[in-house]
Amino acid sequence: MKNLALNLLLMVAVCGLTFICYRSIMDPIEFEEERDLREKQIIARLIDIKKAQLEYRSGNKGAYTDNFDTLITFIKTAKMPVVFKVGELNDEQLERGLTEQKALDMIAKAQKTNKWGDVDKEGLRNFRRDTTWVSVLDSVFGKNYAIDSIRYVPFGGGEQFIMATSCDTTKAGAPQWLFEARTPFETYLTGINDQEMKNLIIKEKKLNRYCGLKVGDVEKANNNAGNWE
Repeated sequence: MKNLALNLLLMVAVCGLTFICYRSIMDPIEFEEERDLREKQIIARLIDIKKAQLEYRSGNKGAYTDNFDTLITFIKTAKMPVVFKVGELNDEQLERGLTEQKALDMIAKAQKTNKWGDVDKEGLRNFRRDTTWVSVLDSVFGKNYAIDSIRYVPFGGGEQFIMATSCDTTKAGAPQWLFEARTPFETYLTGINDQEMKNLIIKEKKLNRYCGLKVGDVEKANNNAGNWE
């Protein structure tokens, strides 16, 4: 009887140790798989924030914004020029100093005077540059893009990305605007395996890296790169 009880205890202990070993192997694997799934969606959102900021900068004298309401309103209402081109200047024309603007001025003059000799000589009768203005939202993101959601962190339970801007000065004395959008691990990884998340944070801190995902940097110019690149 004692041997049976001992055997049962040993079996339970072996099963327990086997389970512990199994979890010690699988916990990091499962955590990384779920982390990868979530971060792919967050990175896609950060890239869209970057696109929106670049469009905002082009319409605001090089400045970025740290306010999502301002950014979203701009994307919803702003227009961007799209140039429709017919005809191209050849290498010989370019070498002689003929530019697109000079060609257009030549055509405009011919239209006023009805003297087309120079235009025909250059073969510019069908040369055109027509500019139309289109919605930034439709052109950059697509008509059905949910721009109001761009502020929210996927898997973040309603948390928003942290957005900041700064303005530095180049060696030439010109203003240099910087921006960043970021979200920490705790916002989107909590609840998967908190111990694995803590281990990840310790590792990133030792490497002196931001503990989360970030695009851009307000401390130094980095061409608005993401820290996953």
